[in-house]
Amino acid sequence: MKRFSRDQIAARVAKDIPEGAYVNLGIGLPTMVANHLPKEREIFLHSENGLLGMGPAPAPGEEDEDLINAGKQPVTLLTGGAYFHHADSFAMMRGGHLDICVLGAFQVSAKGDLANWHTGAPDAIPAVGGAMDLAVGAKQVFVMMEHQTKTGESKIVAACTYPLTGIGCVNRIFTDLAVIDVTPQGLLVREIIDELPFEELQRITGVPLTLAPL
Repeated sequence: MKRFSRDQIAARVAKDIPEGAYVNLGIGLPTMVANHLPKEREIFLHSENGLLGMGPAPAPGEEDEDLINAGKQPVTLLTGGAYFHHADSFAMMRGGHLDICVLGAFQVSAKGDLANWHTGAPDAIPAVGGAMDLAVGAKQVFVMMEHQTKTGESKIVAACTYPLTGIGCVNRIFTDLAVIDVTPQGLLVREIIDELPFEELQRITGVPLTLAPL
């Protein structure tokens, strides 16, 4: 089955981030979105460790060990960017000052519940970071993830079985197969990867989906 690569998912997320938006990119897969933001749009990237105006990853050999994102990956700072205290960064997150946050997920429920910090496995290392603050503080929550687990189970579920990060917080889901909105009426499929019939997407997902009108 044809699927989007991680870079292609990141590019698709970047397409939906509007001019002038203040955006936090979560640790892991979401950090790739920074490399695909349209250069003609002014978008302000926030990092919970105290950066605003974060740019894309530096070229090899040009890394600055003191300039990293929340995932400890080297980043760049755009002209006009700012550094600030960790507490101020979380005040921005909790205070509703971010337009969008982009997070990875283990599971998203049909009602928009998010589980992304712990699988509950005995040997798993819990890593909530600022995810809970972002999930409730950002005006919109975008999730980007593979549609299925490595064993073929849907990550979009009727109800999350992993510990929750936030309840009813997810607005849009970007996967390697589709773009899906969480609405009061249920899950609305906006886009499907080429050559994948809606009926097959429905079978794979296992929870009720509605195809958006063209």
